[in-house]
Amino acid sequence: MAEQRKSWLRRRVERALVGGLTRAYSTVRVDPDKFLLQLRAAYRVPISGYHGVFSLEINELDIVADSIIRSGMKVAAVEGAGFGLGGLMTIVPDLGILSAITMRTVQKLSLLYGFEFNTDDEIAELWVAAASAAGVDISRELLEKEVINKFVPRVIQRIAAKASAEVVEKWAGRVIPLASSAIGAGLNYWFVRAWGERARAHFRQRHLMIRQRERDAIAAASPLPSLPTLPR
Repeated sequence: MAEQRKSWLRRRVERALVGGLTRAYSTVRVDPDKFLLQLRAAYRVPISGYHGVFSLEINELDIVADSIIRSGMKVAAVEGAGFGLGGLMTIVPDLGILSAITMRTVQKLSLLYGFEFNTDDEIAELWVAAASAAGVDISRELLEKEVINKFVPRVIQRIAAKASAEVVEKWAGRVIPLASSAIGAGLNYWFVRAWGERARAHFRQRHLMIRQRERDAIAAASPLPSLPTLPR
């Protein structure tokens, strides 16, 4: 009986995540222009465009990333506490909203480290990062063969399948009367923290790789120092 309930719960969690991530992809996106203003006003990041982050100290970006993740965790915890009162009955709307909160956090981290999502390639890279945050490996071959409107739904399905297996044991605790609100808050807090940290690691690594390529390009373009003329 316990295994049947777990299987039923996992299917519900997976469907809820697919629905939430799909809505996050189509409707709940971070506006890059507005977020740039927020970075400048609220976080005091001195840039006029996103490429400017590559001229800042990486530690400055890491501090802002910590703040973005913490903010997402707090919002998710409040949302989880409210929906947690309903126990498993509210797991579908809870996970739908949680997916949107998580994806907005991932999008903000993407922008912070200098990666916009205006083109199909950039959107694909965003979802590769989301998959990485969920612990899903998306091969480069798959990315290159798929057009974006087919690629994203496939990635969402794989993320949902992986995430549902990861969280179903923890979400099962929401059947406990009275404690479900606190459990919901804690689970949502943990979810955004885990995904946020993994996504930050993904974008940070890409950011450092681009910095290194730019340094290498500058070094390659620099003229070799002239040799001193030997006396005759």
